[in-house]
Amino acid sequence: MTATVKKLPIIVALGSTQTLGFGSTLYLPAILSAPMAEEFGIPTGWAFGAFSLALVVAALLGPMAGARIDRFGGRNILTVSSLVFALGLGLLGLSNGMIAMCMAWLVIGAGMAMGLYESAFATLAGIFGRGARGPITGITLIAGFASTICWPISAGLEIEYGWRTACFFWAAMHLFVGLPLNRLVIPAGNYKQIAPAPEPADSADNTTLKADRTDRAANPGYFTAPMILLAFVFAASWFIATAMAAHLPRLLQISGMDTADAIIAASLVGPAQVAGRLLEFGVLQRMHPLISARMAGFAHPLGASLLLIFAGPVGMIFTSLHGAGNGILTIAKGTLPLALFGPVGYGLRQGFLMAPSRFAQAAAPFLFGLLIDGYGVRALFLTIGLGLSSCLAMMFLKTDTSKNDETDDKTA
Repeated sequence: MTATVKKLPIIVALGSTQTLGFGSTLYLPAILSAPMAEEFGIPTGWAFGAFSLALVVAALLGPMAGARIDRFGGRNILTVSSLVFALGLGLLGLSNGMIAMCMAWLVIGAGMAMGLYESAFATLAGIFGRGARGPITGITLIAGFASTICWPISAGLEIEYGWRTACFFWAAMHLFVGLPLNRLVIPAGNYKQIAPAPEPADSADNTTLKADRTDRAANPGYFTAPMILLAFVFAASWFIATAMAAHLPRLLQISGMDTADAIIAASLVGPAQVAGRLLEFGVLQRMHPLISARMAGFAHPLGASLLLIFAGPVGMIFTSLHGAGNGILTIAKGTLPLALFGPVGYGLRQGFLMAPSRFAQAAAPFLFGLLIDGYGVRALFLTIGLGLSSCLAMMFLKTDTSKNDETDDKTA
């Protein structure tokens, strides 16, 4: 990274736009699905189903967005995402039925493919190379408050002015806040253009390095065993996180907590996520991200096992463990591919890695809800199994990096 590229403004800008992006997409259906369904005369589940369409579109378009960032840098893609978000949310506010609502979510899904964590992480990898771990942690620390900030805003707007006004408000925020931040603060170009120092001529080491980079560019290994294992880890963690986000208060009540205590316990997830990310930013940053991810992966299975054994009295312990582990794993979604594979082809690789996660995310609320209906708190056996399986998958991943990666570290 050159001295002219400052980390803090980029972290603040991307953290702010990610807060806006998550608050106006992933966290929007929890507030607006019920009033939208009531007005259109459809079951609430159908409104959530329309949102699932956005996740499918994001999964399909993610690799293309990542490849574009690899080639040209992230500024233009992020800028376009602000426009697409604004268009989709505007269409959502104007929708007059199920078909129009689905079309609006399809547009929003295209924005999600370009404007959420995967694109932000790829942009940071493009700017800072392997030195992007700190900035990635920084933007997740800021965006960790997306639900805390955006849920009350959406709920207040819906209560006072209706759900359509809430959609229009978030569309305007993308135009007048997100768009300028993405366009004016994020630098143009990518890692290959900004970061590397000039290479010495006529050097045996330099010749080897060039050969390594050529081999990696020609055979980036998008469908190797480590990629498949990592894609499974991310899909499992997203399924768990989305299932808990959709059903946690209800799950805690079934375990024996009263309504008030269940809500209080569920509210601890957000602060626990931020606490986990602060831990990653401090102590755990000295470790390889794979080691910290392995540790975080055990948090949900441990907490869920305690809830199954001791029921309601340990509800707060469960939500705190789940939140802290999920907070660290969110960072791992950006730092692990960078540490294991390096910055070359990072954006396209992220698109491939996260595509299964979007499908898992789309299925999680419906599938886990069916399990709760049929088995109650024992539905946690599924998420415990997924969590332990992802931990096992991470045990087969190695922490050692290639010679090429080490050189990238020096130049970043």
